[in-house]
Amino acid sequence: MNVLRTDIEGVLIIEPTIHGDSRGYFMESFSQRDFAAQTGVEVRFVQDNESRSRRGVLRGLHFQREPHAQAKLVRVVSGRVLDVAVDIRPESPTFGKYVAVELSGTNHRQLFIPKGFAHGYVVLEDDTVFQYKCDEYYHPESEGGIAWNDPQIGIEWPLAESEIILSEKDSNRPTLSEL
Repeated sequence: MNVLRTDIEGVLIIEPTIHGDSRGYFMESFSQRDFAAQTGVEVRFVQDNESRSRRGVLRGLHFQREPHAQAKLVRVVSGRVLDVAVDIRPESPTFGKYVAVELSGTNHRQLFIPKGFAHGYVVLEDDTVFQYKCDEYYHPESEGGIAWNDPQIGIEWPLAESEIILSEKDSNRPTLSEL
């Protein structure tokens, strides 16, 4: 695998090695040993999640508060998303900054998001299947979120606001400064 460091410490783009031939391809989507050796990150994932969405669905920006903060390793099995990680660690020099990367079933890229980040994505193709691993179980009492269109963060989403489909909960999230 190839590990790409981003402008925000700890957020990593993972490019798995793809072995292809006339039959198709094979890839190891995760190896605890290789991940630790190549990233320097020791993480133990305890839960896998999957969602399927149509074009325009925006899920996020979500996070879990301490003591149940989550690190995530996210990927797209089929379809395409723009995936975003926002640094919400108050003491961080990159607080309020974000990393955005296109993940697709074609490019096989993954994004590692450490604890202390809000996470979200917008779906760019119908029938997109999104999977992610978490190193902490979901705890509803620790759930938090930030407005997807917070002007302080300034995420450049690739779809017009009129194309965005939100849950009721995500439609009413506070801005980062209101947290």
